[in-house]
Amino acid sequence: MSLEKKIEELKKKRAEAKLGGGLKRIEEQHKKGKLTARERLDILLDEGSFEEFDMFVMHRCRDFGLDKQRIFGDAVVTGYGTIEGRLVFVFSQDFTTFGGSLSEAHAEKICKIMDLAMKVGAPVIGLNDSGGARIQEGVVSLGAYANIFLRNTLASGVIPQISVILGPCAGGAVYSPAITDFILMVKGTSYMFVTGPSVVKTVTHEEVSYDELGGALVHSTRSGVSHFACENEAETLLLTRKLFSFIPLNNMEDPPDKECTDPIDRMDAELNFIVPEEPTKPYDIKDVIKRVVDDGDFLEVHKDYAQNIVVGFARLGGKSVGIVANQPAVLAGVLDIDSAIKGARFVRFCDAFNIPLVVFEDVPGFLPGTAQEFGGIIKHGAKLLYAFSEATVPRLTVITRKAYGGAYDVMNSKHIRGDINYGWPTAEIAVMGPKGAVEIIFKKEIAESPDPEKATEEKLKEFVEKFANPYIAAERGYLDDVIEPKETRPRLIKALSMLETKKDSNPPKKHGNIPL
Repeated sequence: MSLEKKIEELKKKRAEAKLGGGLKRIEEQHKKGKLTARERLDILLDEGSFEEFDMFVMHRCRDFGLDKQRIFGDAVVTGYGTIEGRLVFVFSQDFTTFGGSLSEAHAEKICKIMDLAMKVGAPVIGLNDSGGARIQEGVVSLGAYANIFLRNTLASGVIPQISVILGPCAGGAVYSPAITDFILMVKGTSYMFVTGPSVVKTVTHEEVSYDELGGALVHSTRSGVSHFACENEAETLLLTRKLFSFIPLNNMEDPPDKECTDPIDRMDAELNFIVPEEPTKPYDIKDVIKRVVDDGDFLEVHKDYAQNIVVGFARLGGKSVGIVANQPAVLAGVLDIDSAIKGARFVRFCDAFNIPLVVFEDVPGFLPGTAQEFGGIIKHGAKLLYAFSEATVPRLTVITRKAYGGAYDVMNSKHIRGDINYGWPTAEIAVMGPKGAVEIIFKKEIAESPDPEKATEEKLKEFVEKFANPYIAAERGYLDDVIEPKETRPRLIKALSMLETKKDSNPPKKHGNIPL
């Protein structure tokens, strides 16, 4: 055969491989409102940057008639490309071929790019759309999943890993995304669960749909499994690109800087009036964040889950930062089980990948009640404390209003190695709120008073004047300065610049034992 014919044969095989399960199944995919594996990569990656591996790989199963159904690529497209010119490894499962099911060969393709990503120090983004393990391969496909899980675990904290769920992800398949750093889902077309509706019905007699059991809304609001829930696939993939822009390629690099067109010395007089005079009146901490960060651009993570704490990415002076903020507009910003877990996970990601942390604090304490105590608020609250305590990245805190009790300690206080801690003049740092404190400290005095109500008011006024301010903490150096709210942005940017060469470390150990 001449070279010309061999090249023609190569082109023919490539064209066949690019069709996956064929035109009919591609049409079926489109009818469901879903894109093909390759169309998704076209949106995710820079144009023309994708370099594919293992296009001609096929499964090796000979049972149950599969020897007569061998398709190039074996239900997953793998390779590398760039996002805004930065290297990333990708796999995109192809539902048009065997329902995207995972075989031994399919898993080998994924493991190959994960191994290479670890060697060169680049992130992995997985586009998941799979019916699960290929049943015909039995335990071989289960072992293949475990090979992926191991790599997810070893890569954790070394290279960023992002999972984009664009269809079904069920059974054992869910544990790979669960180990990765971020999960994005599409409303209406993607779902995740360990056991499907039919098994649930058999075992518990509950009637539940796919979407009710494991849809994007369930996982982004109730379980906290998903960090983002998007309207469609294109939006999800473009959001993945934006998320990628804030994070470094690996744990030895810093996150990418961007040119800052927002003046670093910009002050915002509105910040001086954002905290209400009435201490129990709520305000939206996101208004503070957006007035401080570059161009008001804040990528919120876990937006619809545990909304009493706000986490996400922004830039200050062009530098990527992770924001953690109590939200007084939801449950008064109190810390509870879900918010502590949400915050801890985000803090640990930022610390693993050299992203400085900026904390906006307005916290009245931990949520009381039997539900929280029985649910383990002690161990779950300790996760956030542990995460901040072990973090060695630059860490800045701004106390806008309340900082009460143990929650003051937990929220990146100076005592757990916060680098720069500022308070606004509205900051109140105390063991508890004024009313509760007065009722305990002056209990006897108030009881013996001829007018207990008046006595309480007088003592409350006295206590507020003495303790409901930032100056006692500032006297002891627990706050580095009390600042005018409008100057928050330039002060934080200067502090970040000063901390750029910060070096800190933890004692040598295999790993700590975070209270799981």
